[in-house]
Amino acid sequence: MSAPTGRRRAIAKALTALLPLAPYADMEKIRADAGSVHMKSLPPTIAVWLATIAHVRHVHTDYEKLLAEGYDRDSARFFVIGRTNEVLTRWRATRLLDEDEEDQ
Repeated sequence: MSAPTGRRRAIAKALTALLPLAPYADMEKIRADAGSVHMKSLPPTIAVWLATIAHVRHVHTDYEKLLAEGYDRDSARFFVIGRTNEVLTRWRATRLLDEDEEDQ
């Protein structure tokens, strides 16, 4: 089941504000993930941020490859912060990952 209309609008607004130049295909995947059932208890801005980071990490970095090579999640996440921030910068994101931030 998709998110209620008000939530969909809030997600769309948060997504546009966070990622003004993200490619359409990426934005649609992030929008869908942010509106998923497991994100419904989160504020739209947080859901969009978490969906964005997960999408960039899994699709635009070597995160999956690092996991396959035996790195644990925290180590793999650490090694892809730079690449994640490069993608976010290219998309003119209004927020970047901070390597000192907990539980990204």
